[in-house]
Amino acid sequence: MVDSKPSTVEEESLSPAARLFHAPSFNCHIIAVMGCKTSINPSVINEGLQQTLIKHPRFSSNLVIQGRKMKWIRTTVNVENHIIIPDIDPTMENPEQFVEDYISYITTTPLDFSKPLWELHLLNVKTTEAEAIGVFRIHHSIGDGASLISLLLACARKTSDPDELPSIPGQNRPHPSAKSQRRSLWWFLLTIWSAIRLIWNTFVDLFLFTATIFFLKDTKNPLKGGPGVEHVTKRFVHRTISLDDIKLVKNAMKTTINDVVLGITQAGLSRYLHRRYSNKVRQNGGGAKEDSNILPKNLRLRAAVLVNLRPTTGIQALADMMEKESKGRWGNWIGYILLPFNNIASHVQNDPLDYIRGAKATIDRKKLSLEAICSFSTAKLVIQLFGYKVAAYVANRVLSNTTLAFSNVVGPAEEISFFGHPMTYLAPSVYGHPHALTMHFQSYVNKMIICLAVDPNVIPDPHQLSLDIEESLKLIKDSAVQRGLINDTAIPV
Repeated sequence: MVDSKPSTVEEESLSPAARLFHAPSFNCHIIAVMGCKTSINPSVINEGLQQTLIKHPRFSSNLVIQGRKMKWIRTTVNVENHIIIPDIDPTMENPEQFVEDYISYITTTPLDFSKPLWELHLLNVKTTEAEAIGVFRIHHSIGDGASLISLLLACARKTSDPDELPSIPGQNRPHPSAKSQRRSLWWFLLTIWSAIRLIWNTFVDLFLFTATIFFLKDTKNPLKGGPGVEHVTKRFVHRTISLDDIKLVKNAMKTTINDVVLGITQAGLSRYLHRRYSNKVRQNGGGAKEDSNILPKNLRLRAAVLVNLRPTTGIQALADMMEKESKGRWGNWIGYILLPFNNIASHVQNDPLDYIRGAKATIDRKKLSLEAICSFSTAKLVIQLFGYKVAAYVANRVLSNTTLAFSNVVGPAEEISFFGHPMTYLAPSVYGHPHALTMHFQSYVNKMIICLAVDPNVIPDPHQLSLDIEESLKLIKDSAVQRGLINDTAIPV
């Protein structure tokens, strides 16, 4: 049975960013791996999806291409066509390896364009972290990553209260006091200075962004992919670390979770690259001491960060939209920023906390820039003037000249259940873009899940890379404890 058009045809043109994700050199898909504490009941999942996800317009619309026009056209969805349940050997020796191999395998086949561009694979296989695995594969044109994760969470409920939607921690923004609202001379001067910095930073960032399109490339390094890396089958791995430890460091350094995540990432990459360069020196017959820094001094290594410019739709609003089958704010409104990893070459540091300080300085600098808005507006203009294939070529050039993709998304603060199946972790990622390494951090309750998508020809040991990030967090936390920034009584036992 195939999906068929309803009697009343509803259609909507693809947004410029959505069209971009259908270019041959930029055909991106999102992978979301859900670990469950119980075996998965397919009939329960089927019924749950009928009541929620397929009521969302994007998940119940076919993509129709008519010349240069691309449209979403609503269709009647048969959920069984989107749920895939493979035959699994219950006596397999290495279930973790099987799950990794399976996810890599499904990315080698395109989605079926005769039906909505998503599917859910149910793997009733027991791993060290879960009793069963669910794997969503969704075409990136359906929505940006943050919105899609929010939509999946809107389909879930709190495990402690099946009638309650998940709660997502919000960013703590201090309310302006009467004193700060006074239009004094100091306030005026500070505003002028901030505006000058914003204009200058935006100018510099756009200059570097433009230079990256034409000639500015990252230094060749063991993490950087070569031409055609977007077509290479990726390997997806994840590692769970302590969100409580990240919060301890955040409070000790008076920073944000984003600062700490970026700091431990740079520290972990530094450890990993140091090992790779050391091994290369030894293979060439040279000597490399463990405490020596043999990374290139002028190493240029940048991450491309995808920024969602559309105000994030709340989980309650998404749940209401699916329940009432109404329209809401949706689509790919995304821009890029290029994030320099300045501390990568500093493997040997007297103070590991410098990684956090450096990350905070980088993020604070990027907050005073309109790079993301300008890159989105420019891409939209290029699509309108020259078409999405030219825009995809430009985007491909930018990403090809950087080293990795990086993102961090806030998850639920309490354990949730996906249609009655309690979840133990959520590990999202993406493939189809020209990077050999994609790093995504996803919080869940008191955990932070490090999600890696790698080209195994470039990074043959992704588990070691994720372990290096975990070890870096421990080293940074221990350093904060030794300096008296973290009270021993505050450390969870």
